[in-house]
Amino acid sequence: MTKTTNTPLQVIATPAAITLMETLKAKYGELMFHQSGGCCDGSSPMCYPRGEFLTGDSDVLLGELEGTPFYMSRPQFEYWKHTQLILDVVPGRGGMFSLEGPEGVRFLIRSRVFQDEEIGALREAGRI
Repeated sequence: MTKTTNTPLQVIATPAAITLMETLKAKYGELMFHQSGGCCDGSSPMCYPRGEFLTGDSDVLLGELEGTPFYMSRPQFEYWKHTQLILDVVPGRGGMFSLEGPEGVRFLIRSRVFQDEEIGALREAGRI
């Protein structure tokens, strides 16, 4: 939940994800994430240099992680809007276009379903 309201955050990051983001920022500058719903690389959170991936009306800004915007395709958001996304890191190779590939780790989304009170707060805030 945010400190100023009872609206829960729709995307959060683990300490491991934040550490990897800091490493990538040092190498590539400001970052952005996009989570689409496609197959293959599209089912993983993709990390890009900020502005390299163009977003539009078909994308939803879920929030920011340490100042880094995290987008999701609108069709995918319709399936996941009742779920908090948790950006994490695991060993392995990520998407071929995602910046973490050479690091030997990949970003991964974990999730949890919002509780009824949280869903109500998101509705009240116009987020879902």
